[in-house]
Amino acid sequence: MRLWSLVRQPSPATRSVPRVAASACVLAAAAILIPSAPTLLPNAAAVPLAHTSGCLAGFDCDMSNRITQVDQYLSGRPGVTGYVVRDRVSGGVYANANAENAVWTASTIKLAIAEDLLNRARIGAITLTPEDRGAMELMLATSNDQAADRLWMKYGGLDRMAFNNAFRANGMNTLVPQPTTTALFPDWSFQKCTAADLDRLMDNILTRMHPDDRAYLLDRMRAVDSNQHWGVWGAGQQMRPGLKNGWSDEQGGWVVNSVGFAGPGERYTLAIMTSLGEGGVFTDGAETDTKVAEMLFAGR
Repeated sequence: MRLWSLVRQPSPATRSVPRVAASACVLAAAAILIPSAPTLLPNAAAVPLAHTSGCLAGFDCDMSNRITQVDQYLSGRPGVTGYVVRDRVSGGVYANANAENAVWTASTIKLAIAEDLLNRARIGAITLTPEDRGAMELMLATSNDQAADRLWMKYGGLDRMAFNNAFRANGMNTLVPQPTTTALFPDWSFQKCTAADLDRLMDNILTRMHPDDRAYLLDRMRAVDSNQHWGVWGAGQQMRPGLKNGWSDEQGGWVVNSVGFAGPGERYTLAIMTSLGEGGVFTDGAETDTKVAEMLFAGR
């Protein structure tokens, strides 16, 4: 993710890539529903977020205790952390009190870009070239900004809201592009969302994508480079986690985010957004996010 200081500017790569008109089928791709996708598990929209304590509806006693311990842990950590944890087998969904705070997405939005491109390609609205696939994999594995710039410009094209409309259709209901100092609006790196948005995005990937595209994306999320082994990765290797992390030094201080899954059959999902303000730096946020995943999932 780009590290921004007081003035946020797109990279030269963003400005130099020619625009290509987006397909009119973008929204159809965003809303794609595949009958063969798993139907055993609840849809994100069907389960209200629960701000409760003690024994939690939809969770066993062990997970309820873990959630309580996480909330206690976060009360002593730098900054403000919002998170949503979901058990896709029992239907339990827990969101802490900060889960609907608007935070800079940082590079977590690259996961939404990848889902939308795969959905569009599935219905024939676009054709992803080998170079596009390479850029997508680089964007996911190392969080490469130039790869994201290339895909954003090529497949956003003249319809500048094409991606954002698809993101909302795919669960990021409260995602809001932020004003920039350039003509590039919206830009993938100038957006805010909530942990609840990232939770719905992850659930949408697991329940609504074509099985082949879903399997491809999950495999890429499990194969991120070692410098991405934090955040949801804290669940531990036995839980076979996959993730997309995001981090940036914003005007209001560091934001350090992680969204992903863990457990057999991707049973659990977790979305975490930590906004440090003046209270810490990247390493503090990464430690917080990783510890949350470890406390929730390690040994389950």
